[in-house]
Amino acid sequence: MHILVTGGAGFIGSNFIRYILTAHRDWLITNLDKLTYAGNLENLADVEGRPGYTFVLGDIADRAQVGELLGKQHFDAIINFAAESHVDRSILDASPFIDTNVCGTQVLLEAARAGGVSRFIQVSTDEVYGSLGPGDPPFTEESPLAPNSPYAASKAAADLLVRAYHRTYGLPAIITRCSNNYGPYQFPEKLIPLMITNALENKPLPVYGDGLNIRDWIHVEDHCRAIELVLLNGRPGEVYNIGAGCELTNLDVVRAILRALGRPESLITYVPDRPGHDRRYAIDASKIRNTLGWVPRYKLQEHLPELACWYQEHSAWWQRIKAGEYRRYYDVQYGQRAKASPQQEKGSDSA
Repeated sequence: MHILVTGGAGFIGSNFIRYILTAHRDWLITNLDKLTYAGNLENLADVEGRPGYTFVLGDIADRAQVGELLGKQHFDAIINFAAESHVDRSILDASPFIDTNVCGTQVLLEAARAGGVSRFIQVSTDEVYGSLGPGDPPFTEESPLAPNSPYAASKAAADLLVRAYHRTYGLPAIITRCSNNYGPYQFPEKLIPLMITNALENKPLPVYGDGLNIRDWIHVEDHCRAIELVLLNGRPGEVYNIGAGCELTNLDVVRAILRALGRPESLITYVPDRPGHDRRYAIDASKIRNTLGWVPRYKLQEHLPELACWYQEHSAWWQRIKAGEYRRYYDVQYGQRAKASPQQEKGSDSA
């Protein structure tokens, strides 16, 4: 199988590429990534040069480049991880989210239709469903879309385009909607890596509001295995929710990190809440469990000490990111001058 993975230099995409190249050694993967601030080829340093893996620098919203890529070779499947994904950034400026998440998805859909791609998987998010109250049942695939941030709205719009291309053109497309991921190589402005790395440096751990916002956490490898099952056995036109049923408040997660690292709770610093902050997410993943036989293997509370050790052992990786030094490779290799991301200090993105 030859797969085009978009956004493969990001957190989930890079973990998926590594997983697939290990699980299916005869598969081919082309990784198309724009290498914006969150794209980091160091995430894939261990697979660079491996037979069957190719990296292409490019933008999914570049119609000419995407068309040329799919015109030169046939792909059995496209898995679209490429997205602007940081909620805080979407509040400051929504335009990049529309460009990549909406327009870029439409470019990919049109190219997939023209290129005869036999499977298109749109990797989406539970944030498209909006927010739940304390006693509300978890989101199902039938829950109405009610996004509350520009980021979530852009992903919901992309999902609707995917649905429309399936219904109108018969494109064999599938949507997956996953809960909050955690694991290695996560960009350190997200909640868990930010808290771990700040704690390792004995810096304040900024927590939005009262810290009682609830998220449903899933290990990135469990997510990757779910996408693999959808790729192989999922039904076109369907939506599959992916979640591990691990609901925790942000404060619970932060305190668990401090315990794992032996750091004091005095490092916790409460900061003003962000606008429109969703209170609770929870996923009902019974559909993918019952129809495809997927079962998560990791539990956050049990895995946090191991994950904290990973970030300790890979301190050079995240320190280069926080300092912006990881961009120098791209500037030399590709002539880019993308801005490095400043560390998120005002609050932690739990989405």
